[in-house]
Amino acid sequence: MLAVKIITPTGLYLEGECEAIHATTVEGEMTLVPSHMPVVAMLATSKLSLKRDGDYKHYAVAGGMLHLHRDQVNILTDAIEGEKEIDLKRAEAAKERALKRLEKKDSATNIRRAEVALEKAINRIRVANH
Repeated sequence: MLAVKIITPTGLYLEGECEAIHATTVEGEMTLVPSHMPVVAMLATSKLSLKRDGDYKHYAVAGGMLHLHRDQVNILTDAIEGEKEIDLKRAEAAKERALKRLEKKDSATNIRRAEVALEKAINRIRVANH
């Protein structure tokens, strides 16, 4: 088993054990299992899946860092929501706001910020609809 801690700026989000972790890093996807070689990886805004009791639980993660050493996994992220925690209406509204900001294309619009907001909203919708 892997011992997992997921930590956000507001504190400990989750602590427990799992059989496997499937994550998307900035370099691609990976699945971590017990006795895996040590890993330090930057997480992409993506779905994070933890296998517990034979079933995968899915989470929307807003990037972050993953560290695995001796079956201890620490994940630091700015934001994470379980698939059942995601407010789909709120995520869809965030997507629409980001799209409208991107359509404006004026000098007052922070394009990169709008792109990140859109990416996060789409990820939350995708995980909620999984």
